[in-house]
Amino acid sequence: MAVTLAQAATLSQNDLQRGVIEMFVQASPVLDRIPLMEIEGNAYAYNSEGTLPGVEFRAVNGQYTESTGVVNQATESLVILGGDADVDTFIAKTRSNLNDQRAVQTAMKVKAASYRFQDAFFNGDVAGGGDAPNGFDGLRKRLTGAQVIAAGTNGIPVVGNGGSDVHAFFDKLDELVAAVPGLNGENGAIYANNAIQAKVRSAGRRLGGVEIVREDLTGKRVLTWNGIPVLDPGDTAAGVRILPQTETQGTAASITSSIYAVKYGQDEGDKGVTGLTNGGVDVRDLGELDAKPAYRTRIEFFTGVAVFAGKAAARLTGVLNG
Repeated sequence: MAVTLAQAATLSQNDLQRGVIEMFVQASPVLDRIPLMEIEGNAYAYNSEGTLPGVEFRAVNGQYTESTGVVNQATESLVILGGDADVDTFIAKTRSNLNDQRAVQTAMKVKAASYRFQDAFFNGDVAGGGDAPNGFDGLRKRLTGAQVIAAGTNGIPVVGNGGSDVHAFFDKLDELVAAVPGLNGENGAIYANNAIQAKVRSAGRRLGGVEIVREDLTGKRVLTWNGIPVLDPGDTAAGVRILPQTETQGTAASITSSIYAVKYGQDEGDKGVTGLTNGGVDVRDLGELDAKPAYRTRIEFFTGVAVFAGKAAARLTGVLNG
């Protein structure tokens, strides 16, 4: 059975590891809820329906036309996410009277890793430059066809004129949720940047239907739409929005954004988005290094993401901050 990092934190007997896992949960609105399915080896192969077999009505004494379905095999590979945090022995000894310097650096490393995972979850593209070939493809690249919904030819505002524009936006938001069958507040979320969230709150004051409640899953106060949490994946470590307001929709050049709806699942049978791991978050105190007088903590996360159904997630494009 897949477990979330929050559940893993309660099970861990290692104080250092439990603290790091809890920091991952606090820093990530994706990692705090995506189930992580434990797999063997470094990849997971599974079958997905390609084409259903044909069926037909037949006459008495007639025959069926034989046909079989097409099953496609897909493979998701694990990637390695992590880093080393070194603290000079002098700093650890002389500057830890108020704050444990190693704990501070470990927390910063965890936060950076959380941001990196969230960015890859939406924007990952193994064909990109930098370290992208060592990562995984995100939802932006994976979602195609009917799972990508255009809000409007030239974008659509959230509030706009405060009347018909608000209705038009929420109609599109409902269309987005409908594109992910089975999505609810217990098994998934809607993701939008903080500027769009502010407009959704504003629009909600005009029409209702938007609430800010304490979510049962994490205990955090969140914006919700029809019981589904609306979350902001935040920024990258460089301070750039993970869901930027710089996309282009028709004549609306570099000023629109996307909203994602994601249903999470424990395994293939749930037909959702599931995290993969082999061993979970691994935290090792390597002690003082031989090469230099510094203490090293290493954090590694062998992870991946599998989309077990074509309708496990959807994307609404062309959302204007207006």
